[in-house]
Amino acid sequence: MGLGVAPGFFGPGFLGAARTPIPKAPAWQQIPDGLSRAQVVAPLDPSAPVPLPADVTRQLNALLTPDGGGDFTGVVQDALTGLPLYDRDGGKNRVPASNMKLLTAVAALRAIGPETRFGTRVLTGPSASTIVLRAGGDVLLGAGPSRPGEVMGHAGLETLAADTARALKDRGVTGPVTVQLDDTIFTGPALNPAWSLDDVAAGETAPVFPLALNSARTSPGATTGPRPQDAALTAAQAFAGKLQAAGDAAGFTVASGVERAKAPAGKQDVLASVESATVREQVDLMLETSDNYLAETFGRMAALSVGKPGTNDGATAAVSAQLAELGIATDSMHLADVSGLALGNQVSARQFADVVRAITSGPDTRLRAALAGFPVAGLTGTLGDRYGDASTSQGAGLVRAKTGTLNSVIALSGYVVDADGRLLVFSFIGNGLTPGAAGNKVALDRSATALAACGCSGG
Repeated sequence: MGLGVAPGFFGPGFLGAARTPIPKAPAWQQIPDGLSRAQVVAPLDPSAPVPLPADVTRQLNALLTPDGGGDFTGVVQDALTGLPLYDRDGGKNRVPASNMKLLTAVAALRAIGPETRFGTRVLTGPSASTIVLRAGGDVLLGAGPSRPGEVMGHAGLETLAADTARALKDRGVTGPVTVQLDDTIFTGPALNPAWSLDDVAAGETAPVFPLALNSARTSPGATTGPRPQDAALTAAQAFAGKLQAAGDAAGFTVASGVERAKAPAGKQDVLASVESATVREQVDLMLETSDNYLAETFGRMAALSVGKPGTNDGATAAVSAQLAELGIATDSMHLADVSGLALGNQVSARQFADVVRAITSGPDTRLRAALAGFPVAGLTGTLGDRYGDASTSQGAGLVRAKTGTLNSVIALSGYVVDADGRLLVFSFIGNGLTPGAAGNKVALDRSATALAACGCSGG
């Protein structure tokens, strides 16, 4: 397959797997749950008038102003033609916060593939009573049975343990069974030195491993608070507990503790396996919820897919290389991580607008898989609680954009269909802002709303 990884590393063929029906209309025209049909744009007309740059500039310059210190840069483009409609220092490097995840989404969809699944396997070990839990990049494992209709918990450790117990019983194993963990596909430091230790302590991220429960959270619904500092070992210990419960009925015991060990060289028998949701489904989850841990995992998996090491440096190099192959200028970029937590990231608003345009309208149709993951203003994800006041409500249900927030950074990059039926892509980034100033988020939302309401063609 040209992935640069061992055979069987990713899940096997997905052609027979259940898939979400392909919508008949473009993703930006779909009706999200809770949105009335009256708010949905009509089918796009490529002959719809293009906004006049002077009109767009006049409106945005009045709205895109900081609340206190700092400044905003911004770019708006016509998605179909790439015509620049607004440019305020669009080529200036900025700290982008979680807008970085748009770059990571593009790299994952290109390098790994939208329909790929990550497999978690139990292999035979060096002895009949030793098994190896081999990590394959699934950090959205659930503790219970597999849930095929979900993304988080699509693959479950309880199902994996039950299948393993049956296989061991069939082989006549009575135990005690020793569980080993092989998570060696990721190498190098698990914790990026570019991250603030305060962010790690607050649970914004954690040391990155290729195996985790609930995206390295204590429960599927947890979004804040401390995370396991060794997510792979935590998941392996949970698996061993599930295996012991299944072993009681199958007639074997499980030795206490889990050992880290590389799977024996050569072909090993697969006793049991479970597979993740598809990359497209995971990318949508990553963008909608702004999942830092999942983003970092994607970066390393993308690196492995193109023959680079599964390290932070491999991840940043893989993301940059995928963007360059897509024709996006990367010479001025500096990537310190692939989730956006690092203050060392430097990307311009123009580069983000180019990325969004590639997703919505570019020739690589694999990138369309990311469209559904953009949060919808006032409805979903990190935009679900925004666009509720009189100054932004016209953008509710129409603006679809990735958010980004750090202490003195705020960003919004996405797409919208204007009042004339023209698809526009945009990126607004504020740096050096007064921490906690509420007006900065409002400035971004009002600016995106102005694009949605814009009948700026001069016609």
